[in-house]
Amino acid sequence: MKIVFAGTPMFAVEPLLRLHAAYKVAAVVTQPDKPQGRKGILTPSPVKVAAEERGIPVFQPEKIRSDTAMLEALHADLMVTCAYGQILTQEVLDLFPRGVWNIHASLLPAYRGAAPIARALIDGCRETGVTIMKTELGLDTGDILLSKACPIYDSDTCGTLEDRLSRLGSELIIDAMDKIARGELSLQRQGEGFTCKKVGRTEVDFSKSAREVSCLVRGLSPAPFAFASIGGLTLNFWYAEEVPCTAEAPAGTVLSASPKEGLIVKCGEGAVNILELQPAGGRRMTARDFLNGRKIEAGQRFERIF
Repeated sequence: MKIVFAGTPMFAVEPLLRLHAAYKVAAVVTQPDKPQGRKGILTPSPVKVAAEERGIPVFQPEKIRSDTAMLEALHADLMVTCAYGQILTQEVLDLFPRGVWNIHASLLPAYRGAAPIARALIDGCRETGVTIMKTELGLDTGDILLSKACPIYDSDTCGTLEDRLSRLGSELIIDAMDKIARGELSLQRQGEGFTCKKVGRTEVDFSKSAREVSCLVRGLSPAPFAFASIGGLTLNFWYAEEVPCTAEAPAGTVLSASPKEGLIVKCGEGAVNILELQPAGGRRMTARDFLNGRKIEAGQRFERIF
């Protein structure tokens, strides 16, 4: 089978590598290079870097729906997509006689659309997974070929969970390609589901429960971050865990601010220990290191800006 792979972020790299090792990917389609950092340096996607290192031809159309000639010229049998970042039209789908197959990081029909990993964490789910589905015009509504569950641990961030789901996706797509090569297609229609929106940098509402706060922080780490402000200082949070709490204090109150005990903040129900953080404009650090050099005291409160 002649296969084209479409993907962009690091999540798609391992599936690309496994697919190329097993079936030799003919070409890669990825998003155009994007300006990054304060200097706006044009930076290739992780998928482009991985493909070029292995000599795989790379195409970067601004809008794939308006630039189908390069795909048509490949005469590929099928396309595999994984977090590509552009909507495919029927014209694109029709170019691949053996279909377009998507690696999606949820157990469809739950968490269709953008940011399924972050949303599952933020919502406090105990389980998610990967689905291989046949792409149609609807947003992640195509028939399911394979799916496999993956547990979500209390220690997970979006970054650690994404790594595990990427590995799982790389295994499932090989199973899927083997089935397609043998003609063993048994597809399952999706039931009613829901679509999740993209995530953005979000201010923490400490009036919510400790679990909700912890899930928000972990779901937005390592980007785009949950944040809060105290004493004129804005902090991005990398990691927070629930801790037992019997103290009576308003939500957002700092219960402890010492290198020994940590940065413990009262929530509407329970408390969280902020273990890793990043001052605005600063570097990532442990709360212990932060508290060694900052004057946050027990009794202060995180105040909401928005």
